[in-house]
Amino acid sequence: MAAKDGPNWKGLLKWSLAHSDETPPSRNLGEEDRKWFMEAMQAQSIDVNKRMKDITLVMQTSEQVLEAQGITSANIEDMLDELQEHVESIDMANNLHSIGGLVPLLGYLKNSHANIRAKAAEVVATLVQNNPRNQQLVIEANGLEPLLSNFTSDPDVSVRIKALGAISSLIRHNKPGVAAFCLANGYVALRDASSSESLTLQRKGLNLIQYLLHENHSDCNVVRELGFPRIMMHLASSEDAEVREAALGGLLELARDRTYESSGSLGEEDEKLKQILQERIKDISLMSPEDLEAAREERQLVDSLWNVCHKEPSSLREKGLLILPGEDAPAPDVASKHFEPPLRAWAAIPATDKNASTEKKETPLSIGLDPPAENADVQSSLSADADASEQKNFNI
Repeated sequence: MAAKDGPNWKGLLKWSLAHSDETPPSRNLGEEDRKWFMEAMQAQSIDVNKRMKDITLVMQTSEQVLEAQGITSANIEDMLDELQEHVESIDMANNLHSIGGLVPLLGYLKNSHANIRAKAAEVVATLVQNNPRNQQLVIEANGLEPLLSNFTSDPDVSVRIKALGAISSLIRHNKPGVAAFCLANGYVALRDASSSESLTLQRKGLNLIQYLLHENHSDCNVVRELGFPRIMMHLASSEDAEVREAALGGLLELARDRTYESSGSLGEEDEKLKQILQERIKDISLMSPEDLEAAREERQLVDSLWNVCHKEPSSLREKGLLILPGEDAPAPDVASKHFEPPLRAWAAIPATDKNASTEKKETPLSIGLDPPAENADVQSSLSADADASEQKNFNI
C-alpha cells in the first residue's frame, strides 16, 4: 500500500529557507545537510511502473487471501485511488494491460463490496476515456458485461452511477462499443435510468442518449418505440436545470430526425411538446438576470426545438431573451487606439483625409541638430503641444 505519511514539507521548507539566496554564495552544503536532503527527496520518489506492478499483484490475489493478510476493503479502495492517479497518464494507462492489470481490475467490478465496485468502474472510466486502444482491450476482455450488470441491477445507486460513467467513456467515439451496447439492450437500461429517482442517473442517461442519437439517427425509431419522448417531455419540466437541458437536447435530436416525418416533428405528441415549450418560455420570461445567464443553454435549446417543430423562431427572440446584451459581443478593446501601430492607423484613415494631412504636414525635424534660431519659438510651441497631447492620451 502507498505510504500514508506525506512529504516532510515543514522540514523541507526550513531547509530551503536556511539555504536561500540570502545565504552567502560561497557557503557549501555540509555533508550532513546534503545527505538529509537527498534521503528526504528519495523517500518521496515513486517508481510508477513498480507501483503499478505491485497493485496488479494485489488485484490478482484472491479476496480471501487478502483478508487473511489483514488487507481491508478500505485498503483496496486506497489502492484503486492510487491506480486511478497513475492511469491518468496515457502511457501508464496503455501499460496496465501489458503488465497484467486490466483483467483483475475488471474482476473488481464483481467485488462483494459496493465501494470497490464503484471505484473499479471509476478507474475503468479513466482508463478508456479518449483512448481507442484501451476501449478495444476492455471490449475484448468482456468488460462491458459487468459494467452493464452493475448499471442495470446493482442495489447501490453510486455503483450504478459509476458504471454508467464508465460505459459512457467506453462507447464514445467507439463504433464496436456502441454496437455491443445496443445488442445488450443498452437503450432499455438507459430508459430505466431516465425514469429513476436519482437526478444524476437521469442526467447521465439522457446525455448518453443524446450523444447516441446525434451519432446515429437510425436509432431514433428504437428510442421512440421504447417510449423515450414521453419520458423526455416529463423531464423537460424537471426542477433540476441540468436534467431539463439534457431532456430538451434529446427531444431536439428526435425532432431533427427527418426519417420519421418530413416535418421533423414528434408526431402525435407534438401538441404536448408545444405546450411544454410554451411553459418553459413562460418560466424563462420570469427569470432573474442571474438565472437567465445560468440558463443560456436551455434558452438556446427551447428556441431551436421550437424552430425545428414549428418552422419559426420562438417568442424568446421577440422578447430579447434568446441572446442577452453582451453575450454575443466581443470584449471591448480599450487599448488599441492608444497603442495602434502607425501603419495600421494610417491605413484606416480615408484617402481624402490622408491627402489633407499630407498637404498640411510640416517639414520633419532633423534628428540630433539644434533648430534654426528663427524657428526656435515655433519648434518650442510644437513640442509643447505634442507633450500635452501625449499626456492627454495617457490620462485617458
